[in-house]
Amino acid sequence: MRHVLTVCLGNYCRSPFAQVALTRRGGTSVTVRSAGLIGKWQDQPANPSMVNAARRLGLDLTPHRAQQITLEMLGWADRVLAMDAAVLETLQAIGGEANAHKLGLYLPGRDVPDPIGQGDNAFNDCTVLIEAGTALHIGRL
Repeated sequence: MRHVLTVCLGNYCRSPFAQVALTRRGGTSVTVRSAGLIGKWQDQPANPSMVNAARRLGLDLTPHRAQQITLEMLGWADRVLAMDAAVLETLQAIGGEANAHKLGLYLPGRDVPDPIGQGDNAFNDCTVLIEAGTALHIGRL
C-alpha cells in the first residue's frame, strides 16, 4: 500500500478535497492524508464552500478536521503532493534532502488555484481540477 500526503496552505480547501478524491480513485491500494503549512484552521472542518463543491462530485468532506504538517507526516508518506509552487518551496525547506525525492506538485508544472475569498464557481472549478488530476497519481504511485 502506498502512502500519499496532500498539502496546501491551511488544510482547509484544496488538500482535504485531494485526499478524498485520491482515496476514492485509489481504493484500498492507497492511504491518503492531508495537511496544511499553517495551523490557522487546526481541528476545524473544511471550508463550507468546499464541502458543497465536493458534494456536487459525490464526495463527503464533513468528517475532515484540519491539521498542520509535521515531520512525522513527511516521513510517513511515499509521495507528498503540494497544491502550488509556494507550498512546494516551503515543503522543500521543511523536509530537507531526506524528503526531496518524494516532493512534487499535484499538477506538474501548474498550481491548483486557492479558492479562498472567491465565490462558489472558484470552489467548483478547483474540485473539478483536482478530481481530474487524480488520474496523474493513482496507478503511478
